[in-house]
Amino acid sequence: MKITQCDRILRHLKDYGSITSLEAVTEYGIMRLASRINDLRSQGIIIVSEVASGKNRYGETTHYSVYKLAEPTYNDYAPISSKLTDLKEEN
Repeated sequence: MKITQCDRILRHLKDYGSITSLEAVTEYGIMRLASRINDLRSQGIIIVSEVASGKNRYGETTHYSVYKLAEPTYNDYAPISSKLTDLKEEN
């Protein structure tokens, strides 16, 4: 089975906690990280992005996105818990 770019990005997020476009290009040859992040989000994976800043080779400030897997919250489990409540009430 072929490992897709999305698989590589998801594994990187799980192993290292975050990924940037530069990391995606240098580590995996993935040129369009934002598109792959969008693909993962459309599969239901919750990924958050933060804007970070740094300096380029000329000393100018640049901004870039850092993508991270979101921590599950109560709202992520709410649909499941409501189904469990419904099942308990039926019994």
